[in-house]
Amino acid sequence: MATSTSGPQPTLGQERPLGQERTIGQLVADATADFSAIVRNEIALAKAEITGEAKLAGKGAGLLAGAAFVGLLGVIFLFHTIANVIAIWLPLWAGYLITTALLFVIAAILGVVGKNNVTKVQPKPERTIKSAQETIEALKSGE
Repeated sequence: MATSTSGPQPTLGQERPLGQERTIGQLVADATADFSAIVRNEIALAKAEITGEAKLAGKGAGLLAGAAFVGLLGVIFLFHTIANVIAIWLPLWAGYLITTALLFVIAAILGVVGKNNVTKVQPKPERTIKSAQETIEALKSGE
């Protein structure tokens, strides 16, 4: 049967002096504390990874909303252009037409940039999953 001595206990990974062995209760308590720390660290890693991806998705969604708004403005200007072309056949409609084309170009640029940001989002926390799998493998192999 193992004997317990009072005094400072070595931390995980440190060698114990001869004659100092832990009881089963101490071993179980240490294993529980280590397992709790591993789970807390995995949860913190998952939160950090998902937070970064959510920010990227929010930025992409904001750019897409901007593209939709500018596209709507372009449609409004297109209608103004058509109305002015019918009413006036000279420079006024040319100004409206140039403005409309410019707004559509801006909408296209915002749309492409927003789409690229949205497609970069990784919905799964890959690093967390890999780390958890490595932890499970290490526990299974007894390392």
